[in-house]
Formats: sequence, structure tokens, C-alpha cells
Amino acid sequence: MGLSDCDGSSQFRQNVVVMRHGDRLDNAVPLWAASAPRPWDPPLADDGHVRAYATGDKLKKQLSFPIHRVFVSPFLRCLQTASGVVSALCAVDNKSDDPNGLTSNGVVIDPSKIKVSMEYGLCEMMNSLAIRPNVAPKDGIFSFDNSQCESVLPAGTIDNTTEMVYEELPGWQETREGARDRYIQVITSLADKYPSENLLLVTHGEGVGTSIARCFEDVEVAEVEYCAYSVLQRSVVFEESKSFTAGQFKGSLKDLAGVQLMQVPET
Repeated sequence: MGLSDCDGSSQFRQNVVVMRHGDRLDNAVPLWAASAPRPWDPPLADDGHVRAYATGDKLKKQLSFPIHRVFVSPFLRCLQTASGVVSALCAVDNKSDDPNGLTSNGVVIDPSKIKVSMEYGLCEMMNSLAIRPNVAPKDGIFSFDNSQCESVLPAGTIDNTTEMVYEELPGWQETREGARDRYIQVITSLADKYPSENLLLVTHGEGVGTSIARCFEDVEVAEVEYCAYSVLQRSVVFEESKSFTAGQFKGSLKDLAGVQLMQVPET
């Protein structure tokens, strides 16, 4: 797990990667929403599938730590992103049914490497700032079939024993500040649930931006690209009683990918 001290305690450096989903279809094909049964829940565009798999392959090669567990927003674009990323992380080899080797189609994986679960608290910011009013349900009710959502994820990786931090979706028209507080609460709660594991959270742009903003006081997030991510770290000390104490999450600018920052103007 980590270094052991003479008093019987041990220390672990926990890592949490917070990632945005890949390229969404409705931005690539604006007319898609006009005939879609769920226009507020677009899938990935082809470029999104390619980007998700490539990002997973990048994480596998460049991270200095393994990912043990993945949590994902129930929105389809996030589920499909998680599928591509997890397939790359768990790939036994790089052979796929894609002649160009750019997607996870047909990739053989070892599903024992990573466990994946849905988390409603990682969902999109539930207001008209993030979900276009012309496609949002008129009654403000967004529904997901959990079994159908899980079918998008790689077979054998799903962990149904976990309990969601948010068992229901946030209410429609939550405030931006409320959504930001939610993202921080969920990141912390999931890390506390699995303090000896490194996590990957697949969410939305606001979630990634919030994870960065809470770590750096002198910068603001200008843009979060598709499949951009931040890496948060904290020290966790385990006692012989199996209780633990954890430090505050910290980030490093060198661990950001696909995120554009700007300096906060002095007042």
C-alpha cells in the first residue's frame, strides 16, 4: 500500500484523475437533436470515440500510478468515454477490429484490472447554462435506465456493490455554485470511500474545471477541452485500527492535460 512507520501506521499517496468526456455528436452534427428521442443526452461523435481510446492509452503509458477504480456520470457521452478509456487501460494487447487501431472496437481486455461504477453526482450541471433549454425535458425530469447505462461499459468491469454518493440526480436548475459544491463533495466522498485506491472520474467540463479551481488560487480555468483531465493527489495515513486521516487534495500544473488557464487579475 505504501510506506510503514514504526508506530504501525502506513502512508499512501492517493491519486484522483478527473476527466471530461469526449467530442459530443450534437456539436459535430447540429441537426442530430431535431430527431433524437433524448436530445439532451447526445452520444459521442466518431472523433469522440477515437479521442477517448487515445486518452486511455496515454494514461496507461504516462501515469506513474495504476488506476484501480472508475466512476462515471450517467450521461451517454460519459459512459462511452469511460468505455474507451477503460478498454485502453485494460487492454491485453493493442490489436482491435479497427483497421487503423484508433478505437476500442474488438480490443481484448483483462476486466479484473479495473472496476467501474456509475455515480449520479458526477452528472452534468443540471441547469440551462449547461443543457440547452430547447432540448431539455419540458417537465425538467431527466431519466436514466441504470441497466441500459451499464451495458455501454466493458463487460466484466462493472461493480454493482458500490453505493452512489447521489442516489438521485440533482434537481433541475441547480445553481452553478451548487453544482461546483456537488462536484467537490463527490470527489472527496468517493476518495474517502476508497482511500487505498487511485480513482478515475469521468464527468463534464464543469467538474474538471471545479477540481482545478479548488487547487489553484491564482489562476482561473479558461477552457476545458474534450477528454481534458486534472490529477489530484493527497496523502492518506492508515492506522493499525484501519482508520485513516487524509490531507487536502493538491494539484500540479504539469499534471493538467487539455486545460487552458488564465491568471487572475490583481485587485
